[in-house]
Amino acid sequence: MSSKFWAELSNDYEKLLETEIGYDVIIYTGEGQNMKEIHAHSNILCIRSQYFRTAFSNEWAEKRDGKFIFKKPNISPQLFSIILRFIYCGNIELKNLQGSDVLKLLIAVDELNIHSLVFHIQEFLIEHQTEFLNQNPTEILETIYQHETFTDLWNFCLDKICEEPKILFSSDNFINLKAPLLELLLKRDDLNMGEVEIWEYLLKWCFAQQKMQNNPTKWNKDDIIRAERELYKFIPLIRFYDIEPTDFFYKVYCYRDILPQDLIHDLLEYFIVPNVKPKVNLPPSRNPILKYQLDSTMIESKHLPLISSWIDKQESSYYDRKKIPYDFKLLYNSSKDGIDTDSFHRNCDNKGATIWVAKIKNSTQLIGGYNPLDWSVQSGYKTTADSFLFNFTDGKNISTAKLGYVIMTDKAVYCGSNYGPSMGNLFCCNNNWNYSDGDNGNRYHRIGIPKVFEVEDYEVFQVIKK
Repeated sequence: MSSKFWAELSNDYEKLLETEIGYDVIIYTGEGQNMKEIHAHSNILCIRSQYFRTAFSNEWAEKRDGKFIFKKPNISPQLFSIILRFIYCGNIELKNLQGSDVLKLLIAVDELNIHSLVFHIQEFLIEHQTEFLNQNPTEILETIYQHETFTDLWNFCLDKICEEPKILFSSDNFINLKAPLLELLLKRDDLNMGEVEIWEYLLKWCFAQQKMQNNPTKWNKDDIIRAERELYKFIPLIRFYDIEPTDFFYKVYCYRDILPQDLIHDLLEYFIVPNVKPKVNLPPSRNPILKYQLDSTMIESKHLPLISSWIDKQESSYYDRKKIPYDFKLLYNSSKDGIDTDSFHRNCDNKGATIWVAKIKNSTQLIGGYNPLDWSVQSGYKTTADSFLFNFTDGKNISTAKLGYVIMTDKAVYCGSNYGPSMGNLFCCNNNWNYSDGDNGNRYHRIGIPKVFEVEDYEVFQVIKK
């Protein structure tokens, strides 16, 4: 059938809706002074809505003078008229509605089981009403959470909040967020906030629920018990081991009375005693910036904003709260691909800018460097002013980072068939590593790399501009 005939059919049903000829259904929409009586046809409602199909078959509706009676006080006359026009004609116009009305319309069509419209309205909200969704994220998130069919909108809102958490966490209504929703957010690996910030917002929420002062020195025993109970299910969701030692001391340890004592003991040991590993299986560090899981056995997503800042010669925290402009693609892992130099060159040559990271044997120390040029088997030095070396004296703790930019730019990078990643005074020849002072002094700023050391494993990442 041509589109012309479809249009004629739609027009005929629209006339039937408007003239109300032969109607046998009365629907009271809205309430109070806004209540309105709307007329419809049971056979059309049955065909187009699962709700009405079930209602008629189960005799939900009251029957009076041969008419089926429905009451829908929760749906305004305006919105019900829009739904009814869709049921009869297949037409829907959303552009003239405010965002709040579009959301109410979505709730209404969900109640009436009009599945195609549920998906369409979600798509419209996502594409055209982002600003509205950001205005009151607490209320909107709780509304969406109550409707299982709002999957697309739910995922969109969660992703948006995880990408820009301050939309929700800095809003005045954050403290009114229901506990199950806060729990869902804190479980997310892509929540784009520093772990200590997440902890501080959790405390703010907790103290608001219990109407407590954020002042441990003024708490009594009852205050401590109430806070412990409120925080109990959230404590395992905070990744305390990712918090920097200074922040732990000043922003976590002072709340030790409301935290599990075994946790406090283990954290103190971890932050104070060198080379101590956590006694529990840790969840992965949050990965807020990358849309994919970082493929590395040595570095974590928290290292990448720092490394990206160094690449762009910015302050160390430049990309902490911004999307970093690089992807890091794993090219080579020595333990998997072979630690010989042939394997290094086979995987890493002619790939452009790279970051390499090496773990020093029998320690937590990570060293590495940025080569903005290609690796190759052709022997000799390469010149660049943009390379650097780095040293994490405790690989998991980014606050221990030391950075050394190149000084002698004509001796920045060394390549050769027998050499792995070699830069300035640092050489990897047939997997024998050393850092020499060089003939004319240091070619990079010194950052405490040992003169002779063994490498347990190393990785090379291609740096790709987004």
